[in-house]
Amino acid sequence: MTIFTLLLLGSCKKEKNFESEIASLPMDVHVERFDQLFANSKPEEFSKLKTDYAFLFSEKYKDSFWIAKMQDTLMHELAAEVDKNIKDFPKIETEIADLFRHLSFYFPRFQQPRVITAISYVDYRNKIFVNDSIAIISIDDYLGSEHKFYNGISKYIRDEFNEEQIVVDLAAQYAQNYIFQTEHRTLLDDMIYYGKQLYFMDKVIPFKTDAEKIAYTQEKLEWSKANEFQIWQYFVDRELLFSTDSKLPGRFINPAPFSKFQLEQIDNESPGKIGQFIGWMIVRSYMENNEVSFQEMLSKSAEEIFNNSNYKPQEK
Repeated sequence: MTIFTLLLLGSCKKEKNFESEIASLPMDVHVERFDQLFANSKPEEFSKLKTDYAFLFSEKYKDSFWIAKMQDTLMHELAAEVDKNIKDFPKIETEIADLFRHLSFYFPRFQQPRVITAISYVDYRNKIFVNDSIAIISIDDYLGSEHKFYNGISKYIRDEFNEEQIVVDLAAQYAQNYIFQTEHRTLLDDMIYYGKQLYFMDKVIPFKTDAEKIAYTQEKLEWSKANEFQIWQYFVDRELLFSTDSKLPGRFINPAPFSKFQLEQIDNESPGKIGQFIGWMIVRSYMENNEVSFQEMLSKSAEEIFNNSNYKPQEK
C-alpha cells in the first residue's frame, strides 16, 4: 500500500469521525407551526396568540387588521394548500436539526433558535428570516414548483419552491451572518462571496447534494462540471475577473434561466449563476491547497483566496 493511499485513507477516516462527532451532538428541533395556529384561531383567541408571538405582529397595524387576516379567504386557502402539499415535516425537522448541529460544532457561540413557520402570501423574495433567536420560514413558498399559486412566476425562480429546499435556504441565510466580504466591486468579488456561501453549505449541510446546494438540476450541475474549463477560459480571455462592469452580476451571478455568455449555443445550454459555481470551485481548491480552517477562510479576501487557490480546471 503506497504512502499516498495511507494518507488518503487517514483523511477519509478523520472526516468520518468528524461527522460522527457532530452527529452525537444533542439537538431537538420542533418547528412551531404558527401558520396553522393563525389559520385555526378564532378572533377571541387573538390576544393570546399575539402575546405568544408578539414579534410577528407589526405595531404599524391595529389588532383589527390582524383579526381580519385571520378570517381572510386567501389565507385559509394557502393554509389548506400547505397542509396538503408539505408531505414530510418530520424530515424537515430532522434536516434542520442536522444543520443546527453543524452550526453549533463549527461556531460554538451559535444558539439554537425557535423555528417558526408562517404564511407570507407567497413573498418569495423573503422566504427565510433568521436572527440570533428565531428562524422564520415562509412555508407557502415551498408547495412545489408546479403549484397553481406560482403561476406567472418565472420557471427558474419557482424551480426552487420545493420543501427539499427549505434547509438549503436556511443554511444560505446563516451563511450571510458568518461570511466576511469587502465591498463587491469586481466579478471575482461576487464569485468568491457565493463560493464561500456554497462551501459553507458543504460543511453545514453535507447531507444535501451539490445540485441541491446550488439549486441546479443534476443535468445543469453536470453541464457546469463538463464545461468548467471553457467557462474559466472565457472569463480569463475576456479579462472579466477584475472588471467592475455593473452588467456582469446579471450575466453570471444572479439567478436566471441561463448565463449570458452572448454565445447562442452556450447560452441556450448553460444554467444561470454560473459565476457562483466557478467561485465555489475556486474556494474548494483554496481549501484543498492551504492549511486554513473553515472559519478562517470565511474572513479571507476574495483576492487572497483566488491568488492562493491554485485553481486550474482541466480541459475535458
